[in-house]
Amino acid sequence: MTEGLFLSQTDSRPMYLQMIDQIKLKILAGDWPQGRALPSIRELAAATHVSVITVKRAYLELEREGLIVTQQGRGSFVADTDSLQLDLRQAQLEKHIDTLLDTAQQFGLSEKELLSEVQKAIAARKKS
Repeated sequence: MTEGLFLSQTDSRPMYLQMIDQIKLKILAGDWPQGRALPSIRELAAATHVSVITVKRAYLELEREGLIVTQQGRGSFVADTDSLQLDLRQAQLEKHIDTLLDTAQQFGLSEKELLSEVQKAIAARKKS
């Protein structure tokens, strides 16, 4: 049940953030569908070799974001909402756009130059 969650000691991000990102990707890809039971906090902690506190923090953040729900005595489940995948997709897109904008700013690109580069990249993809 913890298949595909790999936490890296060499990743600069905290373990709980790595866990959050990977669970979000599992949900977005449909690998973990709505209503699916998540591993228990203890089970996931043991499988990923992190503390129970780390997993609990990740689950609390995912719950705060509305991606999972926790039912006392039953466990945690992927939220069963109609817009879950759309919301996740939008959040991922915004994250990547923010990274692109930060990079463009670091390179000193104007908005016009950035848009030109994006249009070139789109055209190149269409050709291949």
